[in-house]
Amino acid sequence: MPIDAAKALAAEPRTGEITWDRRDVQLYHLGVGAGAPATDPDELRYTLESRLHVLPSFATVAGSGSPGVISGLSMPGVEVDLARVLHGGQHLEIHRPIPVTGRATATGRIAAVYDKGKAAVLVMRTEVADEDGPLWTNDAQIFVRGEGGWGGDRGPSARLDPPVGEPDKVVERAVREDQALLYRLSGDYNPLHADPEFAKLAGFDRPILHGLCTYGITLKAVVDTLLDGDVSRVRGYATRFAGVVFPGETLRIRMWRGEGTVRVAVSAVQRDDAPVLADTLVEHS
Repeated sequence: MPIDAAKALAAEPRTGEITWDRRDVQLYHLGVGAGAPATDPDELRYTLESRLHVLPSFATVAGSGSPGVISGLSMPGVEVDLARVLHGGQHLEIHRPIPVTGRATATGRIAAVYDKGKAAVLVMRTEVADEDGPLWTNDAQIFVRGEGGWGGDRGPSARLDPPVGEPDKVVERAVREDQALLYRLSGDYNPLHADPEFAKLAGFDRPILHGLCTYGITLKAVVDTLLDGDVSRVRGYATRFAGVVFPGETLRIRMWRGEGTVRVAVSAVQRDDAPVLADTLVEHS
């Protein structure tokens, strides 16, 4: 079996230094659709260095591009075909606001390996701290088709009860034709998102958008719409990637307010509201 669960779980954590600066933050923000309209004061908080704040989902690319997925596939006990890999879900816990410029230590390990029968799920945990203490904890759920069935723990269900009633807010966000090409400049160079031939090998008729790009687009919509544009209010953000997005499509983002939470569902407008993000929860102050 290409995935040796015992070996992966027993492997020593990998620790390294990561750094980022305002250029990295600005590039990430552009990659998740910030800057339209370009002179809008609310958008300038994402694009202009004198007003810059950091969308918390930047944590998924800070310093190394895609630490949860790419690093997870290079851990001891994990040897899989990249064409069989999909990003199954993401959970981010923010311990304090992310600075515009930073230097921190990232510690990554495989926190869990689950047997889903026809697939395996790896949970790659990355904990990041600077000299002032913990900054964030990132869990990436890596879905590997064809690698299950060894009789291991199936793991917890990520499914939430459906939101009750009509959404409090519904917004639409257009995805640019070149959105994946722009987003990948933040460090995730998986050819699935740029190379048509590789996309065909993975079962898609053309390249798909990074799930973490949709993840960032969605968090920005929640912050801008229900959290008064205040990125520092975000405490946690979790989602399950329920379907793909193709560059050029439009996302419909539905939001339900709760006590200290926002439930979110995201779908692709042009494909009869096909689900894209499900079981999505933003925790906030």
